[in-house]
Amino acid sequence: MLDDGVSWTVDLSEAVGQGVFALRRDPLVFAQVAIGSAGELVWGDKIDLCPDALYLNVTGQKPEDIFPALRNLPAHA
Repeated sequence: MLDDGVSWTVDLSEAVGQGVFALRRDPLVFAQVAIGSAGELVWGDKIDLCPDALYLNVTGQKPEDIFPALRNLPAHA
C-alpha cells in the first residue's frame, strides 16, 4: 500500500513468455522478485518495472497529474 492508500496487484499474465518475461516460465526465477532502491519491482538485472508507470496504470492518471511541473513543459510533436 502506498502513502495515499492505493494498493493493487500487478497482473503480468499478458507478458508471460515475451521478451525478458520468458523468465516467468520458471516459477523459481519469477519468485525472486524484489523491490529496488527506487521502489521498482526487479528480477535481478533482467527486469525492472517503474513504480510511477505502475501507479499511473492502476489509477488511470496522467504523468502531469502526479508531477505538476510537467504541465509547464512545451508539448512535443
